[in-house]
Amino acid sequence: MTIRCDWALTNSLMQNYHDLEWGKPTYDDQKLYELLVLESMQAGLSWSTILNKRENFRSAFDQFDYNKVANYDEDKILQLLSNPQIIRNRLKIRAAVHNAQMILTIQKDYGSFASYIWSFNKNRPIINHWENNSEIPASTDLSKQISKELKKIGFKFVGPTIIYSFMQAIGMVNDHIESCSFKYPS
Repeated sequence: MTIRCDWALTNSLMQNYHDLEWGKPTYDDQKLYELLVLESMQAGLSWSTILNKRENFRSAFDQFDYNKVANYDEDKILQLLSNPQIIRNRLKIRAAVHNAQMILTIQKDYGSFASYIWSFNKNRPIINHWENNSEIPASTDLSKQISKELKKIGFKFVGPTIIYSFMQAIGMVNDHIESCSFKYPS
């Protein structure tokens, strides 16, 4: 019998995200950028809303090719702001473009965004042992530290809660509950 974290039981899109992506260590810069953008877009909204629009985001943001997004001009930003298929929040869209530029800066200094972001936990996932979803925090000291460092570099829309969700999404933190069939990779 397959057991999942409670939040993944709402619909098949959430279930697939939970089963195939969430909490699995991710080291690809383009995938990391995608998840950072999606997590920042989610602020104040449900994750289900973001997943429902994910393909629209991919199309609108050139498959999350941060090299392309970093070069978006004002016309492209206005085009995104008028796209009803995505979240049309001016600050979030501008942050997505700006953060693509910051990833390029990080790559110059660290070789990759993955090397930089994973260095905060010594390149090993943190495996928590929660019995139920209500125990999982919205942020941690580590997410606060990463948020502070990213802001210092110049990243935007990277508060501690967004960063903790990002850490969960990319597998830096494994917050599957103990009874979840997807807690440990097979």
